[in-house]
Amino acid sequence: MKVGIYFDLRNPPEWPQDPTRLYGFALEMCEEAERLGCDSVWTTEHHLFDDGYMTQPLGFLNAVAARTRAVRLGTAIVIAPLHHPVEIAEQAAMVDILSGGRLDLGLGAGYRIPEFELFGKDLNTRYGSTDAAAREVRRLFAEGGLTPRPVQADLPIWMGYAGPQGARRAGLLGAGLLTANGEMWPHYRDALIEGGHDPATGRMAGGVQGFVTEDPERDWALVSKHLAYQLDSYRRHMVEGTGRPTPRPVDPDKVRKVDPNSPPLSSFLYGTPEEFAATVIASTAGTPVETVFIWACLGGAPEELTAQHVHTICTRLRPLLADA
Repeated sequence: MKVGIYFDLRNPPEWPQDPTRLYGFALEMCEEAERLGCDSVWTTEHHLFDDGYMTQPLGFLNAVAARTRAVRLGTAIVIAPLHHPVEIAEQAAMVDILSGGRLDLGLGAGYRIPEFELFGKDLNTRYGSTDAAAREVRRLFAEGGLTPRPVQADLPIWMGYAGPQGARRAGLLGAGLLTANGEMWPHYRDALIEGGHDPATGRMAGGVQGFVTEDPERDWALVSKHLAYQLDSYRRHMVEGTGRPTPRPVDPDKVRKVDPNSPPLSSFLYGTPEEFAATVIASTAGTPVETVFIWACLGGAPEELTAQHVHTICTRLRPLLADA
């Protein structure tokens, strides 16, 4: 199993940083992660977050491509309904060219009302739009309708869908499923077969919300503070535009669990490299999960904590998962 790190470039008002330094440090961490043997770097997309959440995942990966030589580069995800498929395909091709053929293109449907309003898109059709975007991007690559072309003849496309229905959609498309939730494999496998695809081609990869440390008790006071911010921010922005009240603040101690297959934002895998690896291996056994990636940093966390985390992921966790 391969291991990656994941960036969202948050700049919380509680711990403000110079954005140039924030982005520059993230690039430094990408270079350091590659030097330490990391397999992949992943980015994501949101709009109108009050902490400057990353808005251009493919744009940021262009910079990572220029600073690295071997690490895979992935989006988890590009919110496909907000963009024209030609735009996605052209930007993806650029990253693939600059990186020498290292891009994994993850597409997802999104869920936030303010984002769809910002782009003038219909939230209610987002799943159909995402499926259509994946088909169109694949067609543009396959038929050579784009110039310049990606380096990879068959650039990997992943669907960032959650739950059994999402796994089924990815399977019918014959795309990779961007989740590390092993419980989704039967739904994905059956849909691959239903869609006329060889189930042996099934590929899964996904994020594990967690933090790896050599000394869990020592680091928890600092990690839990920034974890609480991260989870509360997601929950607050999730309900914007819905008329629902802002959820109560999260108690970090109550989400400190060891179940990576729990619903998003309800579980946080925290522990030593050995504990972390054992849980991931057990939860993905018998499935084609080939990559897991982990938040490199939590919102507003000091650089020293992030650097320590990246080092632990690459030098301690990665070897434990390499043979899984």
